[in-house]
Amino acid sequence: MTAVHGPVGHLLDDPHHDGSPLYAPPGAALGERVPVRVRVPAAGAERAVWLRTVRDGEPRLEQARLDRVTEHERWYVADVLVHNPLTSYRFLLDEPGGYRWLNGRGVHERDVPDAADFRLTVHDPAPAWLDSAFVYQVFPDRFARSTGHHGEPVGPLPDWAQPVAWGTEPAALGRDTSSQLFGGDLPGIESRLDHLQRLGVDTLYLTPVFPARSNHRYDASTFDHVDPLLGGDAALASLSAALHARRMRLVGDLTTNHTGAGHEWFVRAQADPSSEEARFYYRTDEAPGYVGWLEHASLPKLDWSAPGLAARMVDGPGSVIARWMRAPYHLDGWRIDVANMTGRYGSQDQTHEVAKLIRATMRAHDPDVVLVSEHFHDAGSDMGVGGWHVNMNYSAFTRPVWSWLVEPDSTLPFVGMPVTVPRRGGQAMVDSMRDFDSAVPWSVTRHQWNMLASHDTARLRTVVGTRERAELAAALLFTYPGTPVVFAGDEGGLTGANGEHARASMPWDEIDAGGGPRWDASTFETYRRLSALRRSSGALRTGGLRWAVVTDDAVAFLRETPDERVLVLLARTPWQGALLPGHLLAPGATAQNLYGGAELPLVDGRLVLPADGPGVQVWRLA
Repeated sequence: MTAVHGPVGHLLDDPHHDGSPLYAPPGAALGERVPVRVRVPAAGAERAVWLRTVRDGEPRLEQARLDRVTEHERWYVADVLVHNPLTSYRFLLDEPGGYRWLNGRGVHERDVPDAADFRLTVHDPAPAWLDSAFVYQVFPDRFARSTGHHGEPVGPLPDWAQPVAWGTEPAALGRDTSSQLFGGDLPGIESRLDHLQRLGVDTLYLTPVFPARSNHRYDASTFDHVDPLLGGDAALASLSAALHARRMRLVGDLTTNHTGAGHEWFVRAQADPSSEEARFYYRTDEAPGYVGWLEHASLPKLDWSAPGLAARMVDGPGSVIARWMRAPYHLDGWRIDVANMTGRYGSQDQTHEVAKLIRATMRAHDPDVVLVSEHFHDAGSDMGVGGWHVNMNYSAFTRPVWSWLVEPDSTLPFVGMPVTVPRRGGQAMVDSMRDFDSAVPWSVTRHQWNMLASHDTARLRTVVGTRERAELAAALLFTYPGTPVVFAGDEGGLTGANGEHARASMPWDEIDAGGGPRWDASTFETYRRLSALRRSSGALRTGGLRWAVVTDDAVAFLRETPDERVLVLLARTPWQGALLPGHLLAPGATAQNLYGGAELPLVDGRLVLPADGPGVQVWRLA
């Protein structure tokens, strides 16, 4: 172990609370009094701790009770009256010379707005199986082809399709991006389920499978059938049966914001202005005469004030949502494309109403299914209100991690912005994570779909540049609160400069051979080991989060449950090292290294975090 030179301090002397089981019981019911706890280090100077809630819009304060005292900490408890469906709270520490607030962003020696207060929601959380889930995203046209992985796709093709040989580099820009057809299909995916299980995956998420006029299929022409190019309805039923036989799950993808211009509803609407379908879409006086998603005429936007639309699509057993959850397809959930825009246009905002209808329909069919929103920016106001269970977590995870681990001097554009990805220090990453995490209840944070990349972004390896930084990113994915989601191919180091370019076909010849120019078998093994690490630890799956060290080049945090404590250290370069309180280690125990191989010695009553780097270290302390 490299000696520690000028070790930095730690953050564990601050009072702490999060919504994990150490601090608050799971679930809340309207009218219930829920005990919430806060831990204060023994060195704290508090004269009293107060709980501040906001009931019906008015702040109230109640003094917390001293619950228990140890040699190193004092624990206080107070009861939150869940008087509103979404109830917020924070803690006030009365200290000599002033006071401090504790909220989801940390401790503050000033007054702060309510936006980052802790939250309790009366709405059911995502299903418990997400506690241990590892989700794998597949873009069907590029994953596997049942007819073999050589040459162009065979068979009759639609007029929009431009056949492309498997292994060809995808177009990154221009009209070809949506018309290139590699020929991946659902039977091809089914033939490769062993690959998913070797990786540790237990949930498959498919981007849309409905017929369309593009390879991405977000411009559906019907929601009643699976695209014959993918194998049709029977192929989806077969894939679902194969997954469930392996005790795996299947999540589908639906566009509730728009259809394709070739959709049967829109065709009928255009042909007959008096039809029910004609009211499903927004009309304008300007060309093309209707509203398109982000002004794309190929994607006419749905008007959720239209009578009949909800019953067709999301409400009740006859809806699109319900149909594909029934036999023989048995979807275990839906990811909703551009969920943030669904039902929003001008003065109209029915997003929450639509989301609640979808969730009610799904729950009536099976309460053990998941509803995931796509939302690239701040989704806080849409979460925890009884609609989407969780969000694709670009803001609180993908973007902060990219900014910390991006290759120096990268010229890649940042997600959704006309600027390059900035390289920032660990404090900026953590501040951003805390800002966005604090905007949602812990019951949402613990299940958020965390991603390092997706079919809409550059590939992780292209962003970070090296295998070592890719390992750091993957370690964050599998140790941070939330559900790890991997875009097919990232586990083997595939590259791509933007969302279109990243939709590369899987190099199965190289995968089967154990590696090659496009497939990094070492990176695959890293992902496999990290997924196994997460499965082996209850703290990594369900524990709370305490930041212990935050520097420009290294961060460390604790994941804790009542019976386990795990310490994670991530360093992007060699750094100064740090000293942590020795009482974090269970009495009489030594730190057990779970990943990385480094010792964590106890010297003069303090744990010595190694100054080595770059690298990942994970220890079990209790």
